[in-house]
Amino acid sequence: QNYRPITGMLARLGPARVFAPAYRLAPEHRFPAAVEDALAAYRGLVTAGVSPRRLVVAGDSAGGGLTLALLVALRDAGEALPAGAVCLSPWTDLAATGASLVENDRRCALFYGESIRRGAGIYLGESNARNPLASPLYAELGGLPPLLIHASRDEVLRDDSVRFAERAKAAGVAVTLKLWSVVPHVWQLFGNFLPEGRASFAEIATFLREKTA
Repeated sequence: QNYRPITGMLARLGPARVFAPAYRLAPEHRFPAAVEDALAAYRGLVTAGVSPRRLVVAGDSAGGGLTLALLVALRDAGEALPAGAVCLSPWTDLAATGASLVENDRRCALFYGESIRRGAGIYLGESNARNPLASPLYAELGGLPPLLIHASRDEVLRDDSVRFAERAKAAGVAVTLKLWSVVPHVWQLFGNFLPEGRASFAEIATFLREKTA
């Protein structure tokens, strides 16, 4: 329900059929429950006859990190990868080492740096914060499909996107990273009345059409 502004816009502009899985959440279900559910959802679509070449996986914030973890898990399992992935302000480093956690501590409209560290502990429990399926920033990234990443220059998670994009490009992945100014974390949720949200969705729609053509 909360993500209708995003899923609805993707369905209209893509145009795309959207499948939004209700995966298990922390703290009741800690890592790796969400990754397991994402894998099950993807495999279910493929088993139902959806070609991976017609699939683009997308997620925002923690869901953006989960999107990237799914790609890593699929690649490591030798399974067919989707045509691409879209990540909106993805959370890729649960070890919380990005400089923007400090630099944007007073700029970010939704979070402050310490809240990210606390949230990581709630999700991880006793798991290692640098586990590649928890923090895709620390994964081997070669062989992943094309990626589109949108993030805000002013959010505490900015460097989660910047550093991931740099590492993915160094591994030979086709990555498009765009940083937007003076917008909050996952501003696409307000795309119906923020011009930057509509502009972001227009670029996402182009990506979807190009990768699934």
